[in-house]
Amino acid sequence: MSGNTFGTLFTVTTFGESHGKALGCVIDGCPAGIEIDQEFINSEMARRRPGLGNIGTGRKENDDVKILSGVFEGKSTGTPIMMIVFNESPKSSDYDDIKDIFRPSHADYTYYKKYGIRDYRGGGRASGRETLCRVAAGSIAKLVLKKMNIKIISAVREVKGIRCSYFTPPFVPPLYTASKEHDEEIIKLIENTRNDGDSIGGVIETHISGCPAGLGEPVFDKLDATISHAVMSIGAVKGIEFGSGYRSTLLYGSQNNDQMDKEGFITNNAGGILGGISNGDEIIFSCFVKPTPSIYKEQKTLSIDNEERTIKIKGRHDPVILFRVLPVIEAMSAIALLDALLVAGCYE
Repeated sequence: MSGNTFGTLFTVTTFGESHGKALGCVIDGCPAGIEIDQEFINSEMARRRPGLGNIGTGRKENDDVKILSGVFEGKSTGTPIMMIVFNESPKSSDYDDIKDIFRPSHADYTYYKKYGIRDYRGGGRASGRETLCRVAAGSIAKLVLKKMNIKIISAVREVKGIRCSYFTPPFVPPLYTASKEHDEEIIKLIENTRNDGDSIGGVIETHISGCPAGLGEPVFDKLDATISHAVMSIGAVKGIEFGSGYRSTLLYGSQNNDQMDKEGFITNNAGGILGGISNGDEIIFSCFVKPTPSIYKEQKTLSIDNEERTIKIKGRHDPVILFRVLPVIEAMSAIALLDALLVAGCYE
């Protein structure tokens, strides 16, 4: 298997490289008759787009999505939808000095070991820029979910230990923090990190409302396992937890159990999923996003000839990628959830 396709009935295949001519996706299994809102797709792409002032990379890309198939007179036809974005601002020369050197904590070394060749221009297929394909596909999934009154919202809950106390929409750019109490402190931290040539990570929390009970398959295709697969396929995500997650290890069973009354579940420590199947409550999970691996500090590494070298990366890089990863997490969640709904026969 190539590993470039996700899904069972609603499938998404992505293609392209960071500094190639274009990136895109092919969606198969989208129900017919869905109104394809180009303005909504563009708004989703804008959330992921680089160039967020002092907290983002200097790379400027419009990420203008062109739909090449599967849509007629503004509606999905039920046939494969192909979407493409042409690269406008690649600076491949930034990578000429390191074409024979492995960047620490990137996929350079592992891709070279697997394939015997690698596209060193911005990471090629392993670049975070590949995620624009996921956001494009996820926007289509969101349009289908909207018809079913299912909503996905995410916010930055924590930035390098600075944690928001509340999860209170709306979440506004550029920080998309879960609450505004620490915004000034977070901005100062990001600016100091950028000035130091370093990077930081944090936690993104996602809530899915309107999901019916009964989604997910027993044992190996549990809904939380499927969502985890989708979200953990994002390169920057290094962990995921549902509901009380790690905190459940600190609780007694009597504290962690979600008791029930005639109104439903009294608490939601399970995060809306029990036994791998949705229970009709809000699905809640958190993702742990690593610091951007491209930093401007000198580091030790190896060359393709196994010689010890030092490296100082050039180019345009984010000191923190949390805010741009957020719409990608939502997109992959939407894709996984819509696929589960189709498998369960919940869409007519």
